[in-house]
Amino acid sequence: MPDDPQNPADSVELQAEARAFRAGFGSVILATHGEAGPDASYAPYLLDDDEAVCVFVSELASHTRNLFQRPRASLLFIESEAEARNPFTRRRLVLQCDVSEIPRDSDTGDRLLDAMQARFGKTVELLRSLPDFHLLRFDAIDGSYVRGFAQAYALRGNTLAIQERRSA
Repeated sequence: MPDDPQNPADSVELQAEARAFRAGFGSVILATHGEAGPDASYAPYLLDDDEAVCVFVSELASHTRNLFQRPRASLLFIESEAEARNPFTRRRLVLQCDVSEIPRDSDTGDRLLDAMQARFGKTVELLRSLPDFHLLRFDAIDGSYVRGFAQAYALRGNTLAIQERRSA
């Protein structure tokens, strides 16, 4: 397994592993911040052409209101407890993101919503008819990919470019 992000081959392999890990999920855990404090939730997601995470969410949900007021969020992709050998070492990917809205009636919005409908089915068709739903894009600034004990890697951007192995 790759181990040294300073070695270009290992860095590329770690990046591919982190991207494959992210691709294995249909939803993402969202951490937002509202007036009452932190708020955790989740949403089904899709990656756009730039590998930014995109969600289609209702303005009735607290996370959507939070994101309109404070367009920053943390995203968490985490290995299921059933698959983990040890609950302390669950694989996880955490991304710190800037958030922006994609207009639903734009070419990009139509293309992404069509892709969501293909992936998630008729529910998206129904949600598209509701005026309170918004298409949001999460651009990763930085984050970390944790493979287990002493295997935490700093990363940057939507493509999850590995920067370094974290030591403390």
